[in-house]
Amino acid sequence: MTIEVKVPALPESVSDGTLVNWKKQPGQAVRRGENLVDLETDKVVLDIPAPADGVLGQILRQEGDIVTTGDVIAMLEEGAVQSAAEAPAAPAPAERSRRRPGARGHSGSGPGRSEPGGASPGRREWPGCQ
Repeated sequence: MTIEVKVPALPESVSDGTLVNWKKQPGQAVRRGENLVDLETDKVVLDIPAPADGVLGQILRQEGDIVTTGDVIAMLEEGAVQSAAEAPAAPAPAERSRRRPGARGHSGSGPGRSEPGGASPGRREWPGCQ
């Protein structure tokens, strides 16, 4: 279903505003409440949120256009995209070890490891650091 994206009721004593920056472009998925565009008035910058989950369709008013309460600024195709919560979960990839066969782990002592009371070869001891 196609939904009109309208300019919401503006604050008292504000008659119009300027569309400043579209956050989404046609064809992009949006979630209900997600900011679609910034609307700048003489007093404040407001977010115009998506009225529903879907895909942003045609943008009817461009950045720099002056709009008033109730103006239709874009069209939204409701439910055109499956929400992330409803999407089937991808199977987890098999866990692989990042260690090479025969490589030393991080436990125990050995070359390159700090020994109690001493520094490992090639490492500097900085005063006050342990």
